[in-house]
Amino acid sequence: MSRHRRGDAVVAPRQAPTGAPSAPGAPGEDLVVDARDLTLRFGGVTSLDGVSLRQRRGEILAVIGPNGAGKTSLFNCLTGAYRPQHGRVFFSPEPGTTHQLVGRRPHAITKLGIARTFQNIRLFPALSALENVQVGIEMRQRYGSLSTMLGLPHMRRAEREGVGRAVELLRMVGLEHRIHEVSASLPYGEQRRLEIARALGTEPRLLLLDEPAAGTNPAEKRELAELIQTIAANGISVLLIEHDMRLVMSVAASVVVLNFGRVIAHGTPAEVQRDPAVIEAYLGTENGESTADAAGAAADAPALGRKDLD
Repeated sequence: MSRHRRGDAVVAPRQAPTGAPSAPGAPGEDLVVDARDLTLRFGGVTSLDGVSLRQRRGEILAVIGPNGAGKTSLFNCLTGAYRPQHGRVFFSPEPGTTHQLVGRRPHAITKLGIARTFQNIRLFPALSALENVQVGIEMRQRYGSLSTMLGLPHMRRAEREGVGRAVELLRMVGLEHRIHEVSASLPYGEQRRLEIARALGTEPRLLLLDEPAAGTNPAEKRELAELIQTIAANGISVLLIEHDMRLVMSVAASVVVLNFGRVIAHGTPAEVQRDPAVIEAYLGTENGESTADAAGAAADAPALGRKDLD
C-alpha cells in the first residue's frame, strides 16, 4: 500500500496546460470515476487540497477520515453541488464513454448516471414510500407535459412501468411492506433505505452513499451491508462515506483516507487500518499530540476503536 501526505497521493497525472484532456486511467484500467487534483476553498479555508481519487468499475470504495476532513466536500464536487477551483473529474458510465463533470449542474450529472444520498435524509415527508421512489424514476422517463395532459398511451405505459420498477426497488431494500406508508412515519433506518431506493430509481452507474449507517442499530447495519453488496453485485459502483469502521471493513474493497482535505492513505481495508498515519489522524499520537481536530477525533475514535486498528 502507498502512504501519502499530500492530496495527489492516489497517483493521477496532472492535466497538460494545453490540448484535449487525456482519458482517465492507465491503459487497460477500467475506471468509473477519476478525480484529479481537486482543490476547493471557501474564503481562507481549504476544504480539499489537491485530492485525487480513482475508482474501478463495480468496486465498493470507502472514503473515511475524521470530522471536517473534506469527505462531503468531495462528494459535492463529484455531484456538481460545488465547483472546485482546480482539478478535473472524469466519469465513465460505460467503458469507452467518458464525461468531464466539473462545471456541469447536479441534474445533468444525475442524468449521466451518478446518484447520491445525504448525511441528513432528504425525502419528501408527505409522500408515500412508493411515491418517493417514483420521483427518482421519473428523472429517466421521457414524456413531456403535453403527453401528461392528454394522457397519451406511451405516457400511461411509462407510468405503469415506473410503478412496477418502484415496487421492485422497494422490495430490494426490504420495504415492500411499507409501499403506501408516508415516508415521515417510517423508522429512521427504513428512511435511510428508502433514500437509497429513490437514488437507485435514477438508474445510476455510480452510487454515492454519505454516512448511510448514521443513526442505525446493529441489525440495521448488517442489513445495510448486505444491501450495499447486493447493489454492487448488480453492476453499480458504490462510493461510500462512513464512520462505522466495522461496516467499512466488511464491504469495501479499497479505502481512501482524508485528513485536513488531503489524502493520507489509500489501500485495502486491512492495510489502511494498520497505517500509522491513519491511526494518528483518528486517535492522536502516543504522547497525546493530535493531528486531527480534537472534536472530530473524539467523535470518530469510538467508531474506529483501537482493537479495530490492531
